[in-house]
Amino acid sequence: MKTKPLTILIAGPYRSGTNDDPQLMQQNLDRLEAMGLALFRAGHIPLIGEWLALPLLKAAGSKKPGDDIYQEISYRIAHRLITKCDAVLRINGESKGADNDVKVARELGLMIYYNLEDIIGN
Repeated sequence: MKTKPLTILIAGPYRSGTNDDPQLMQQNLDRLEAMGLALFRAGHIPLIGEWLALPLLKAAGSKKPGDDIYQEISYRIAHRLITKCDAVLRINGESKGADNDVKVARELGLMIYYNLEDIIGN
């Protein structure tokens, strides 16, 4: 019998360490998405908070990372997503937001992974 796919939030740096440079932020998103593709190919359902946050930020009129609209939406959407997940994959890199995602997931009793291989092997 096949195991049920896990819904996994990928938590890692997006804005952290970029000084809000759009190119560096995109590189971080590309890294998150590469992990998402690996999870998908392993039979799981990857989620990244920015996939929902970025269109909402645009619709709400956010002008720059860190503005009031960004603060209102970015972290809250990730925390709402976590409530629909089975696990969180915390990838390397300093990120207060990702660390907070792990904290929220832990409070909800979700599995926390730090290595892609630990998930793909399951």
